[in-house]
Amino acid sequence: MNDSPVRSVGDEPLLDGDVAAATDAIVARLSGGRFAVELSSVAEVGRAPGITRVPGLPKWLAGVANWRGRILPVLDIRGLLGGDTDPLDDRARLLVLAEGTIVVGLLVDAVEGTTMLGDDVAAFPPVSAPNGSGLLSGQVPRDDGPIAVLDVAAVLRLRESLPRGRRTA
Repeated sequence: MNDSPVRSVGDEPLLDGDVAAATDAIVARLSGGRFAVELSSVAEVGRAPGITRVPGLPKWLAGVANWRGRILPVLDIRGLLGGDTDPLDDRARLLVLAEGTIVVGLLVDAVEGTTMLGDDVAAFPPVSAPNGSGLLSGQVPRDDGPIAVLDVAAVLRLRESLPRGRRTA
């Protein structure tokens, strides 16, 4: 097994025994930045599906997709993190995030591999906190540059800002 902090996964399943036991976060690219997502929050990783946009919803809610026969809300938080929302290419992936009964898809530009977070997660320096820093729980230093740690619970709380459905009399 490779001893570098970020391990390549290619298109192979991320959760097969060897990789899952040795790592605790997936490293994904979002608008040029690198973000770690705790492995315990990731149900699966797959190619980005076709997405149906739902009118009247914020841009960070890309729409819904048919994922394994279920309707899955799909988030694109690149704009919230201060990045470009350019169209995604072939390397784009969908991270299916699950916490309790809440399941959503998160679009990412690419999946780079996996990393161990360990005890070296540090807060962002106050002056350099990026836009959307409320969606981040910190950063981890790496030889090739820091990796921001995505706060999955904060991302899932975005749903509280959605408009409520119309009520009929």
